[in-house]
Amino acid sequence: MDVYTQIQTFYTALQTEKRIIGKSVLGRDLYAVKIGNGYPVGLVQYAMHGREFITAKLALVQFARGVYKGSVWFVPLVNPDGALLSQTGIDSVTDKIKRTSLLAINGSADFSLWKANARGVDLNVNFPAKWGQGAKNVFSPSSENYVGKKPFSEPETVALRAFTLSVKPNYTVSYHTKGEEIYWYFYQEMRYVSRDKALALCLEQSTGYPLRYAKNSVGGYKDWCIQTLKIPAFTIEAGKDEYEHPLGDDGLKDIINKNIDAIYDLSKEYV
Repeated sequence: MDVYTQIQTFYTALQTEKRIIGKSVLGRDLYAVKIGNGYPVGLVQYAMHGREFITAKLALVQFARGVYKGSVWFVPLVNPDGALLSQTGIDSVTDKIKRTSLLAINGSADFSLWKANARGVDLNVNFPAKWGQGAKNVFSPSSENYVGKKPFSEPETVALRAFTLSVKPNYTVSYHTKGEEIYWYFYQEMRYVSRDKALALCLEQSTGYPLRYAKNSVGGYKDWCIQTLKIPAFTIEAGKDEYEHPLGDDGLKDIINKNIDAIYDLSKEYV
């Protein structure tokens, strides 16, 4: 079963509060599911990069684990088109014009390392937080690092922005792979640094991953949440560096073991 079908099946069977928050470039639904009630409200999103689709499976395990207090919205698969390109290849694209375009962008029929969406935009550099100033940014469609024509140029980032503003989270977490590290800082005001680092240290203790600074990485969802919404936001790079992209089920057990309590513990720490 491909990862989109797995998330779709999970969503359909679920009885708790849930929403379709938008659609991808190729018209696939973007799902969000909620567990718990009340304050604090968390928002956790996964698989923004196509080849990191393994994190969508972590979402289902963390959802089942639940939260200590408050509520959390899970968005398991922000980039379904990219995930299916990486997991199943160009056959996941039925439109002939889009197939031709994507093959030209990729320069190969091997999409296993594809990170972008179905327009060749890297969604995690498409947010207005020092947009286009990253060390690895590129300015034309690519399998990775293309910032888009402008911030929020893509339906997936527009949907995530609208959903975030709608639910008004007190904190957000973004799951990526790989490297086993946590990013928590993005030039936030000094009055917020101690608050955010305390929560980051909670995630460090829960996962065993060290805290890091991403000095040359900008334009991400975490960055936008910190800069615009003034809330604590974290990027967790799950999975050992020794695993190759795209991480498969062979790396999932270790990821789950180290991250199963992360969102539960974070909800407990937030005051």
